[in-house]
Amino acid sequence: MPNSTPSKPSMVSGIATENPDRPISGGARGLLQPRASRRRRVGWPIGSRIGRLIVFLNLLGLAILVGGALVLNELRQGLVDASLNSLLLEGHVITNVIDQDATVGDPEPALEADVANSILQSLGVLRGQRARLYDAEGHLVADSYEFSDRVDSTGLPPARKAGDNPFRFGLAGTTPAKQAALARAALRSEINEALTGATVAGTRVSDDGHKVVSVSIPVQHVRAVLGVLTLEAGDVDQIIAAERLALLPFILIAVAVNLLSSLLLTQLIASPVLRLARAADRVRLSRARAIALPDLAGRRDELGDLARSLEEMTHALSERMEAIERFAADVAHELRNPITSIRSALETLDLVKDAAPRQRLLAILRQDIGRLERLITDISNASRLDAELGRESPRPLDAARLVTDICALYEATAKPGDIRVRYLEPASGESFRVSAREGPIGQVVRNLIDNARSFSPAGGEVRVGVRRVRGEVILHIEDDGPGVPPENLETIFERFYTSRPRGAAFGGNSGLGLAIARQIVEAHGGRIWAENREADGRVLGARFVVALPAA
Repeated sequence: MPNSTPSKPSMVSGIATENPDRPISGGARGLLQPRASRRRRVGWPIGSRIGRLIVFLNLLGLAILVGGALVLNELRQGLVDASLNSLLLEGHVITNVIDQDATVGDPEPALEADVANSILQSLGVLRGQRARLYDAEGHLVADSYEFSDRVDSTGLPPARKAGDNPFRFGLAGTTPAKQAALARAALRSEINEALTGATVAGTRVSDDGHKVVSVSIPVQHVRAVLGVLTLEAGDVDQIIAAERLALLPFILIAVAVNLLSSLLLTQLIASPVLRLARAADRVRLSRARAIALPDLAGRRDELGDLARSLEEMTHALSERMEAIERFAADVAHELRNPITSIRSALETLDLVKDAAPRQRLLAILRQDIGRLERLITDISNASRLDAELGRESPRPLDAARLVTDICALYEATAKPGDIRVRYLEPASGESFRVSAREGPIGQVVRNLIDNARSFSPAGGEVRVGVRRVRGEVILHIEDDGPGVPPENLETIFERFYTSRPRGAAFGGNSGLGLAIARQIVEAHGGRIWAENREADGRVLGARFVVALPAA
């Protein structure tokens, strides 16, 4: 008799809401509430670790760039070099004019101080520069500050408080008097070096403590050094400060753009990840069966891929849980039948005194116990199947060799009167390699052969063949039995479904062999189906076909 068990409804069900931020009801509220309340208390994106990381890294890169633009000395050094070149050119022009018009005496030339002073006044000095002329003994002859009506002005230092160090202003660790002495010493050293005939160019500190660019050029007539012209410019710091001030609007715009991009990245990345985490928590704590976030699943980026993968994963887990529940219900139903029969036989055994009826009851007990053993064995194999498939990775497998070995084993162990198993050699020398696990695929072939032998008449045979069709390796097992009713070609692969010919021993099969075969084949990405062999409208037997992707 065909025996099938209807599927029981799922024990728990439900789909997670599309808004994972709504409060969780029931007992799960207390488990998730601390994390949810903590997220609500902390402002966004400060409460998001990814958001804080995005903002920090963006601002760090910008700070390095801005700091480099403001601190590095390339701009300053470029201005210093340009100023030195300009002063050298200007100084050489002035010294040439002084050499031509303000030197007298031959063969011992001398510098006319009044004429040189007049020349320096007439040539003029650019604003922001200072020109000084010294004679051969290093005495000051002319100073552009004296005839340019220039008034020096410097800001007064902040008012000192009681207890302040009166010398803390100016250069670190120096008093104003000491600063002036150091500046004069540096200028004197530069002049003395120029009096030897060398042109000196560089930077030094002026009397007011500012850094200036200075050149000292000897005034020479042939080889005689008649004096020294010193030109200095102190506007380098002002130019750099102006350049930095001009960069300020761009820096502020860059900071604003980085903050905006950080917030957008946080909104587009950190916030969806947080929603996915909350939805996953809901599935875990409120016993929902799946995550549903259609607004994220519709995104065409990596987060959309993640959301879709999570939805597919939870749906697959939901289907697996429902399959386990149906399997548990089917197992309980199948075990209940022999247990009920055993209980009934035991209750009747005490009431029956005749030997013949007692023997029939004992035979029923033995038959039901054997049926229980077969059921428990097949149920154990079916329950371990997923774990076995997960432990072993698919490898290249020669399907023809595997089928040949299995058929040879059946032939070697066959007894007189057993149904013969014959392997049909393929006509071509094609490759029949598949990517599969040898043990489970071998179990599929053995289950199908055993099923075919159980339906074959006495003296019949089971034929097993392998062929390749359009990128698939096809295994087919044929028998000479009564075939399969057309309405049962699909239901025979259901768990615990059995349909035996009249006269077959009751309880001799658990109904799990074909179901296990389909589970293994589908786990390898293949297909399995049953069909009848017919000729002239007459059924000649059944054929089971397994199609696996070729390696």
